[in-house]
Amino acid sequence: MHIMEGYLPVEWAAFWWILTFIVLGVGIYQLNKLVRSNREVLPLLAVSGAFIFVLSSLKLPSVTGSSSHPTGTGLSSIVFGPFITAVLSAIVLLFQALLLAHGGLTTLGANCFSMGFFGPLLAYGCYKFLQKTKMNVYVNVFIAAFVADLATYVLTSLQLALAFGFDGGISSILQQFVAFLGIFAITQIPLAVIEGLIIAVAIKYIAKVKGDFLVKTGTVSEEQLNKMTAPDAV
Repeated sequence: MHIMEGYLPVEWAAFWWILTFIVLGVGIYQLNKLVRSNREVLPLLAVSGAFIFVLSSLKLPSVTGSSSHPTGTGLSSIVFGPFITAVLSAIVLLFQALLLAHGGLTTLGANCFSMGFFGPLLAYGCYKFLQKTKMNVYVNVFIAAFVADLATYVLTSLQLALAFGFDGGISSILQQFVAFLGIFAITQIPLAVIEGLIIAVAIKYIAKVKGDFLVKTGTVSEEQLNKMTAPDAV
């Protein structure tokens, strides 16, 4: 998902930067408000950021000749929502661009919007919807994390299609979109499954050590937490 430095035309790089600035403004406001009201949240924020950094740094070769990686945003998306996740992702992507040559500064806006906001936004909405169905909480977490991962690459494909097919009209954009999506999808689907499983295990651990916060944020209900922390819980 890291669109490399200089790959996007200037106008499209600027477009995604503008959208990302708006998202980050909201995210910083929400983050400051959260930290002021509950300082105990800092360790969990750090863990969520670490998940994003470690998993999204795992650059794996794709069977289609490209490269791919998990996003790690599922945990933060579920617990903190898409705007705070965008802030954490922006910090991660900046360090990766400067230190690991993953992505770039001109494409940081596009990368942050797809990985840090769009994927988490769909994941958060999906998780909140699934909560109302009374499904197993781990299944909900798995699906939401899967969506966060896969949706990122769907939007990245659209970003690239718009950048290189816009002049040719809608048909050209659609052709480019399908082509870019085909490059990522074969590798990304199994990666999204693995990431979903990892995030589900992480939520299980957090429920045992910080379950009260998960209830306070509405991530899980009291009933769900009791089931998750029961001695015979799977």
